[in-house]
Amino acid sequence: MSWAQTLRTGLANVRAHTMRSALTVLGILIGIAAVILTVGLGLGTQRDVSAQISALGSDLLIVTPGSSTSSGGVRGGFGSATTLTRTDAEALASPVNAPDVAAVAAEKTLSAQLDANDTNWTTAVTGTTASWLDVRGRELEVGRFLTEDDDTARAAVMVLGPETATELFGTTRVVGQSVVVSGTSFQVVGVLAAAGSSADSNLDDVAVVPLSTAAEQLVGGTQRDAVSTIYLQAASTGQLSAAYQEADQLLLHLHGVRSADDADFTISSQDALVSTATAVYRTLTVLLTGIAGISLLVGGIGVMNIMLVSVTERTREIGLRKALGAPPWAIRRQFLVEAGVLGLVGGLLGAALGVVGAQVLPGLLDTSIVVSGLAVGGSVGVALAIGLVFGVYPATRAARLAPIDALRAE
Repeated sequence: MSWAQTLRTGLANVRAHTMRSALTVLGILIGIAAVILTVGLGLGTQRDVSAQISALGSDLLIVTPGSSTSSGGVRGGFGSATTLTRTDAEALASPVNAPDVAAVAAEKTLSAQLDANDTNWTTAVTGTTASWLDVRGRELEVGRFLTEDDDTARAAVMVLGPETATELFGTTRVVGQSVVVSGTSFQVVGVLAAAGSSADSNLDDVAVVPLSTAAEQLVGGTQRDAVSTIYLQAASTGQLSAAYQEADQLLLHLHGVRSADDADFTISSQDALVSTATAVYRTLTVLLTGIAGISLLVGGIGVMNIMLVSVTERTREIGLRKALGAPPWAIRRQFLVEAGVLGLVGGLLGAALGVVGAQVLPGLLDTSIVVSGLAVGGSVGVALAIGLVFGVYPATRAARLAPIDALRAE
């Protein structure tokens, strides 16, 4: 019997038991679709996280303060102390102290209520300097950004994020409008272009004011000179490591810290954040893919079960074919083809379902799913392999039937 005849016979036998074949295919179909969607969800999440972290700006080092301890002995988390100051930022901006640092932007961030006309909105108010726009990789939609003169004069000017402007005024065309914060009236001089979200905040919901203005009018007190974050932009990607070393050594010296283990600040980079996030999601993807793989195992067992039932039902047919001269390999090939057809059909339908799901689910789950061609092709191949592997035992059992015993079977 030729391969073409074997294939036609296999397809005919699969169609002869439509419902049974459909249920067998269903198990493989679900497993394949689950694998494709799981891998796609992991790849999509990695891409989203990388994009969010990259939105912070290019070649960035992020310096945050250490932890604080209250008078009652309660220790705050990292970033809760006031160990970083504007003086630190100015020292880091010196080309003599840190030649591989191209630009520095210090931030003093607090949550405050903004009032405009009869509307109010609570958001993050960020005090910073003129270099912030370039260091953070942001752009303006309308108006201008803060200048060094604004900072020197402690000017009451403000640049709004697009969402903040919309919440307060219903539009982003708000240059010249007034916003009141903590009793101080600020004039809006510009609106930032939309940037989406970073790893932990909405970049479009923010109000930016001069650092000196925030220190004097919004904070004051002993924390006037403290800053919450210092962003360092390396001169190039290749100089990022050198900039890190320079910043680390300079801050240790300024803070009078002898050992890096006792540092009251932390320096992190985007590469570290991306690597950590990617490692976490890769682990989750492997875990979820393993769980989805269990569905494939169950589907394979279903194929074996159906093929064993088929061998039992077709015992007399097998005996007749062997009595007419069919060799054992021909019988084995016949059943392997049928098992392979079930696996292949399940794989193709599962791949189609996975691709469709990748187009529909992002709108429902508010997340990205990246369809990997390698995952789709590999899944179909795995489905075919499952059909063949789990069809080996039934096919071998059929090939080993003695003709006389098979013909006597009822």
